[in-house]
Amino acid sequence: MKKLILALFLITSCMLVKAQEATNPTTKEETEVAAVVEKLRAAMISGNKSDLESVTSADLTYGHSGGKIQNKAAFIDDITSKRSDFKTIELTKQSITIQNNIAIVRHVLVADTNDGGKPAHISLGIVLVLKKEKKDWKIIARRAFHVD
Repeated sequence: MKKLILALFLITSCMLVKAQEATNPTTKEETEVAAVVEKLRAAMISGNKSDLESVTSADLTYGHSGGKIQNKAAFIDDITSKRSDFKTIELTKQSITIQNNIAIVRHVLVADTNDGGKPAHISLGIVLVLKKEKKDWKIIARRAFHVD
């Protein structure tokens, strides 16, 4: 019985450690990608055009949960003009997968918005694709979807 309890304790401990590793960047590249995601989050709240430009690729395709697709210029214009007005953004359940010069980031975005003077609270699943361009990670694709 003691062996069974010890085995279950060890298995549970390993699972908790693995779950913690999944939420915290472990490699230099994962840390760099996480920093780009955080810079995007902050820039979407502040509307800082240079920060938005610095993290997005010229080839960006930005897909909204309602089906609207934007290029880099349209996405940045919506944020900087406050047509898309984020008051708060919290990212949870983030995972980062890197293969060569491509990174895939998945997370849940929970935000308070005020688009067109209409306050709203949203919860969306997000998938970001980043590509390493020279020495910098740039977002080349983003897709949002509704979560339950």
